[in-house]
Amino acid sequence: MKPLTNKPSLFPPFWSSSTSYSSSSAFILVLVALVCTLGVTVSFSWSWRVNTVLGTGYSSSLAFSTKSRPNSQVVNEEAAPEAHPIVSPSNDSEPNGTVHLPHSQIVEKQEVAVLNDKESGEINATTASETITIKRYSRLEKLEASLAGVRASIREAARVRNLTSTHEDPDYVPQGPIYRNANAFHRSYLEMERLFKIYVYQEGDPPIFHNGPCKSIYSTEGMFIHEMEMDNTYRTKNPDDALVYFLPFSVVMLVQYLYEAESHSTESIGRAVVDYVNVISDKHPFWNRSLGADHFMLSCHDWGPRTSSYVPQLYHKSIRVLCNANTSEGFNPSKDVSFPEIHLRTGETKGLLGGLSPSRRSVLAFFAGRLHGHIRCLLLNEWKEKDQDVQVYDQLPNGVSYESMLKQSKFCLCPSGYEVASPRIVEAIYAECVPVLISDNYVPPFSDVLEWKTFSVQVQVKDIPNIKTILMGISQSQYLRMHRRVKLVQRHFVVNGPSKRYDVFNMIVHSIWLRRLNIRIEDQLE
Repeated sequence: MKPLTNKPSLFPPFWSSSTSYSSSSAFILVLVALVCTLGVTVSFSWSWRVNTVLGTGYSSSLAFSTKSRPNSQVVNEEAAPEAHPIVSPSNDSEPNGTVHLPHSQIVEKQEVAVLNDKESGEINATTASETITIKRYSRLEKLEASLAGVRASIREAARVRNLTSTHEDPDYVPQGPIYRNANAFHRSYLEMERLFKIYVYQEGDPPIFHNGPCKSIYSTEGMFIHEMEMDNTYRTKNPDDALVYFLPFSVVMLVQYLYEAESHSTESIGRAVVDYVNVISDKHPFWNRSLGADHFMLSCHDWGPRTSSYVPQLYHKSIRVLCNANTSEGFNPSKDVSFPEIHLRTGETKGLLGGLSPSRRSVLAFFAGRLHGHIRCLLLNEWKEKDQDVQVYDQLPNGVSYESMLKQSKFCLCPSGYEVASPRIVEAIYAECVPVLISDNYVPPFSDVLEWKTFSVQVQVKDIPNIKTILMGISQSQYLRMHRRVKLVQRHFVVNGPSKRYDVFNMIVHSIWLRRLNIRIEDQLE
């Protein structure tokens, strides 16, 4: 609440000798009894509007206004933002995008005596009857008020340009140039752990729902779904407490069980998703309340974007967590999340983490992979078996280990395949090999937090013939810095079971959290 400045105290005149006790005592007793009965903490402003009660220091969900309104007018006062230890939210703490919702407030009106403020500032009790409007704030409004405070606190933290976060943390303090702003990220992460709740819809049965692959190129899809099915920090069983809602279908499983081989048709997959959204929208109020804006789906399959297109609101409004983060195919970084593609052949990272020291890495650049898409075709045509410094293979020679080649190379080439994402990016980070991203229109994972240019090299497709020149142009000292940063950023891509703070699961959740902060959902007056 805003403090009163340069205003006389409102409370002394209630009991001052200048006020007629006989004419006002009955009114005061009625008003005090009403307030105490409702259990409301009241704070008066000079304009005689009692401030909204949504701060963390209050237990009541009611707010008062003594301002008279016609009976036909519906009250829609802005909720006061939640009190915050860093900074109070300002008017610019709201996101640009707003989702307007149907009006759902309960408004009660009672006839009671009120106080009139005179122009002279003297307060007199009267027996005139006016309307006090009691607004009962919904849980959604309280959640939005708390998010307003979070947005303001992150903005405040972003003003600190130190390379090390100023916040305390027993496990890890983000630091260094690998972050776009270490202090803002850390503040956001801590707020996420404090406030973020996800509701997982229970509708649907395995294997298509609540299930996913954990030992394949789509491992992160299954990993995330299984982690969300557990009782983790973020999951809530009460949908009214949730800030986002998870649609727990697996596109990989939809393809496996519903796609007809050689049909080249995804209609059956699309119908399944349409039916699922219809079920949850009929059974629960949350989808219709926000038109899907606070819901998210997740897919590491190439057909994830196409699958979402069968439900227009899912495609255009919902948060889509996609490995195929291609901006030329509808990926919107302000609402969609880039999902790291991780190939876990055994379902775990054992033996994948670490590599040789920089002085023992004898190969300048390495790639091995089949001919998938035009970018790999260009790469293989230009470099396959043509240079000992840039070793490019479509198939490794007998006796040569793929993992060992990653661990002894300075730079690992990560070209897009048929789609923009590649598991080689995370494979390189695991092996402490500086990743070289070769793609067009690709948004790397966690790029709203991580400064990718500090620990990776990005090469445009047209520059594939110049790869060796580009990499040789990186000085030894610059390479050593990039190598150290790859080791630092590795923690954000590691899969743990169960998850650990700041690992890949929590970073994915944080990306979803940031997209939720990008919107404000509010009740719309009828």
